[in-house]
Amino acid sequence: MRLPAGDSELVQIVDASLADAARLSGEWLVCRLGCTQCCYGAFAINALDVLRLRAGMEALKSAEPDRSAGILRRAQAWIAEYSPGFPGDAETGLLGDSEQEQFDDFANEAPCPALDPATGRCDVYAWRPMTCRVFGPPVRMDAGTGDGRALGHCELCFAGASESDVARCEMPVPHELEARLLDEIAANSTGARGETVVAFALVR
Repeated sequence: MRLPAGDSELVQIVDASLADAARLSGEWLVCRLGCTQCCYGAFAINALDVLRLRAGMEALKSAEPDRSAGILRRAQAWIAEYSPGFPGDAETGLLGDSEQEQFDDFANEAPCPALDPATGRCDVYAWRPMTCRVFGPPVRMDAGTGDGRALGHCELCFAGASESDVARCEMPVPHELEARLLDEIAANSTGARGETVVAFALVR
């Protein structure tokens, strides 16, 4: 299945929101090239993220084949090392619905295969998942209370900032648009909407 046309709008909105949050945050937001703490550990990505990453790999195969080949080698090595403990189906790469506890302890120290270890650069930055796009600035997240109102940010950022300072720099996220695009994908792929991790998305 192809990447939905609406993904370009989603990326544009999120990138503009990130730019605004970065401008408001100033020196409190320490995210820079080479800061890679958030590039370690496995996390779930959705079907829209998968299609975006695959579109990125196709673009790189044509424009930068050496970089594409490097990403693919790292992803294959990641799968070879971590698939025995994968909390889902290691053949399809799909995460299980009932293995959240196992996933919490899975591959926590593993570098993302998209991370270039020599430069600290994300080699698929333009096509990165939404989790990566919103990590750093203050965003609203589920605190386990069901109200989704907790405001969280990267632990390296906002040192010395007050709660009001943090709130003033909040990055709005268009969850509704992303949900509509996921519904579109599900409708066009016999209802499938499984989650996976970056490594599997890069090699399939």
